[in-house]
Amino acid sequence: MVRWVIGFNLFQLFVVQVCGADDSLNSPWTRHVIDSRSQGADGTRLADVNRDGLLDIVTGWEQGGISRICLHPGYQAVRKSWPGVTVGSAKDVEDALLIDLDADGAMDVVSCCEGGQQSIRVHWGDGGDVLREESWETVDLPDSVGVCRWMYSTPLDVNQDGQIDLVAGGKGAGAMLGWWELPSDPRDVAAWQWHPLRKMGWLMSLEVIDMNADGKMDLLFSDRKGERSGVFWLENPGADSLDLMSVWPEHEVGGLHQEVMFLSIGDLDSDSVQEIVVAIRPQKILVIKRDGSQSNQWRSRELAIPETFGTAKATAIADFDLDGQAEIVFSTENAKAPKMGIGMFDRSSSDDSSWELKSISGVDGVKHDLLVPIDLDGDGDVDVLTCEEVRNLGVIWYENPIIRFVQSR
Repeated sequence: MVRWVIGFNLFQLFVVQVCGADDSLNSPWTRHVIDSRSQGADGTRLADVNRDGLLDIVTGWEQGGISRICLHPGYQAVRKSWPGVTVGSAKDVEDALLIDLDADGAMDVVSCCEGGQQSIRVHWGDGGDVLREESWETVDLPDSVGVCRWMYSTPLDVNQDGQIDLVAGGKGAGAMLGWWELPSDPRDVAAWQWHPLRKMGWLMSLEVIDMNADGKMDLLFSDRKGERSGVFWLENPGADSLDLMSVWPEHEVGGLHQEVMFLSIGDLDSDSVQEIVVAIRPQKILVIKRDGSQSNQWRSRELAIPETFGTAKATAIADFDLDGQAEIVFSTENAKAPKMGIGMFDRSSSDDSSWELKSISGVDGVKHDLLVPIDLDGDGDVDVLTCEEVRNLGVIWYENPIIRFVQSR
């Protein structure tokens, strides 16, 4: 297990001594603000709303009680504030999803709300000007109201009838992980049918992925609280199975009985087998590796987040420094100065035990959220998209300096 326990000033000194004072890759990356027009930005989801070939962003603003879309303005203007629209009210929104639910060619938004709202809201797009608030109509999903504190949703045609369904889950009393079966007319929200699959303590991550290579999409998730906390996956029994509606076999992955946060999936060691990397409060990253692409045997190793950072929140996997192997970026919360909010574990060699710690955000923000690795400026390297809730930095991205660094050498 790799452990880093170093003070803030000593960490800065370590970076300078090892990498050199002029090594910009170890300095905080430049932050750009996409949207700061409300309060409590809580996660980003991406889709090409206006079909211009660039990914746009939807965000739920928890304290602001709204969901907003921001359109990518093109590479030349990407470092400025993006054009945006409020698609509707969503009190205590925890997650917002971009999806064309009714297959009319216009993107819709699904908001999962906790707190006092405790409902799933659908913001229907009319196919007109996306940036006009009048182009959006908001309705509650009736059978979702008061059921639980809804946390997250993701699309999947569960019963293979050609109509997209919605997998969702929540936290607290009455919380389940399950799926909404959509009718032939999705706008008839009273006809949506709920099929619970598994009791939840506090749903964090939810991924649709074929875990056992049988051609059926399974559900990988992290449950933060409760008697069955940890990382698990539910096995899809198949559209023809009588168990489809309610019984999906559950498989353990790792982090059991720990406070698991957001997870990510990626091939860290280039062996064509994906690892699962999950943040675990208070101060560690768990790297979970399976013994073969279809095995259900897992082994874990830990990376310790030093106290110079906040408490563990989210992870992302990508080749950020373009060296041919993936790195792990992590976000934190409770990162009050002088603590740092976002960092990176970078392998210094092919040896899986040798990880170097670098800072991405520096002392910038207190509560960062989900991380999305994406090349926002089109320069060929991977940037980091995220949100910050406490200082109200809003929807932000940190610009990867590797291309400029290489070009300047």
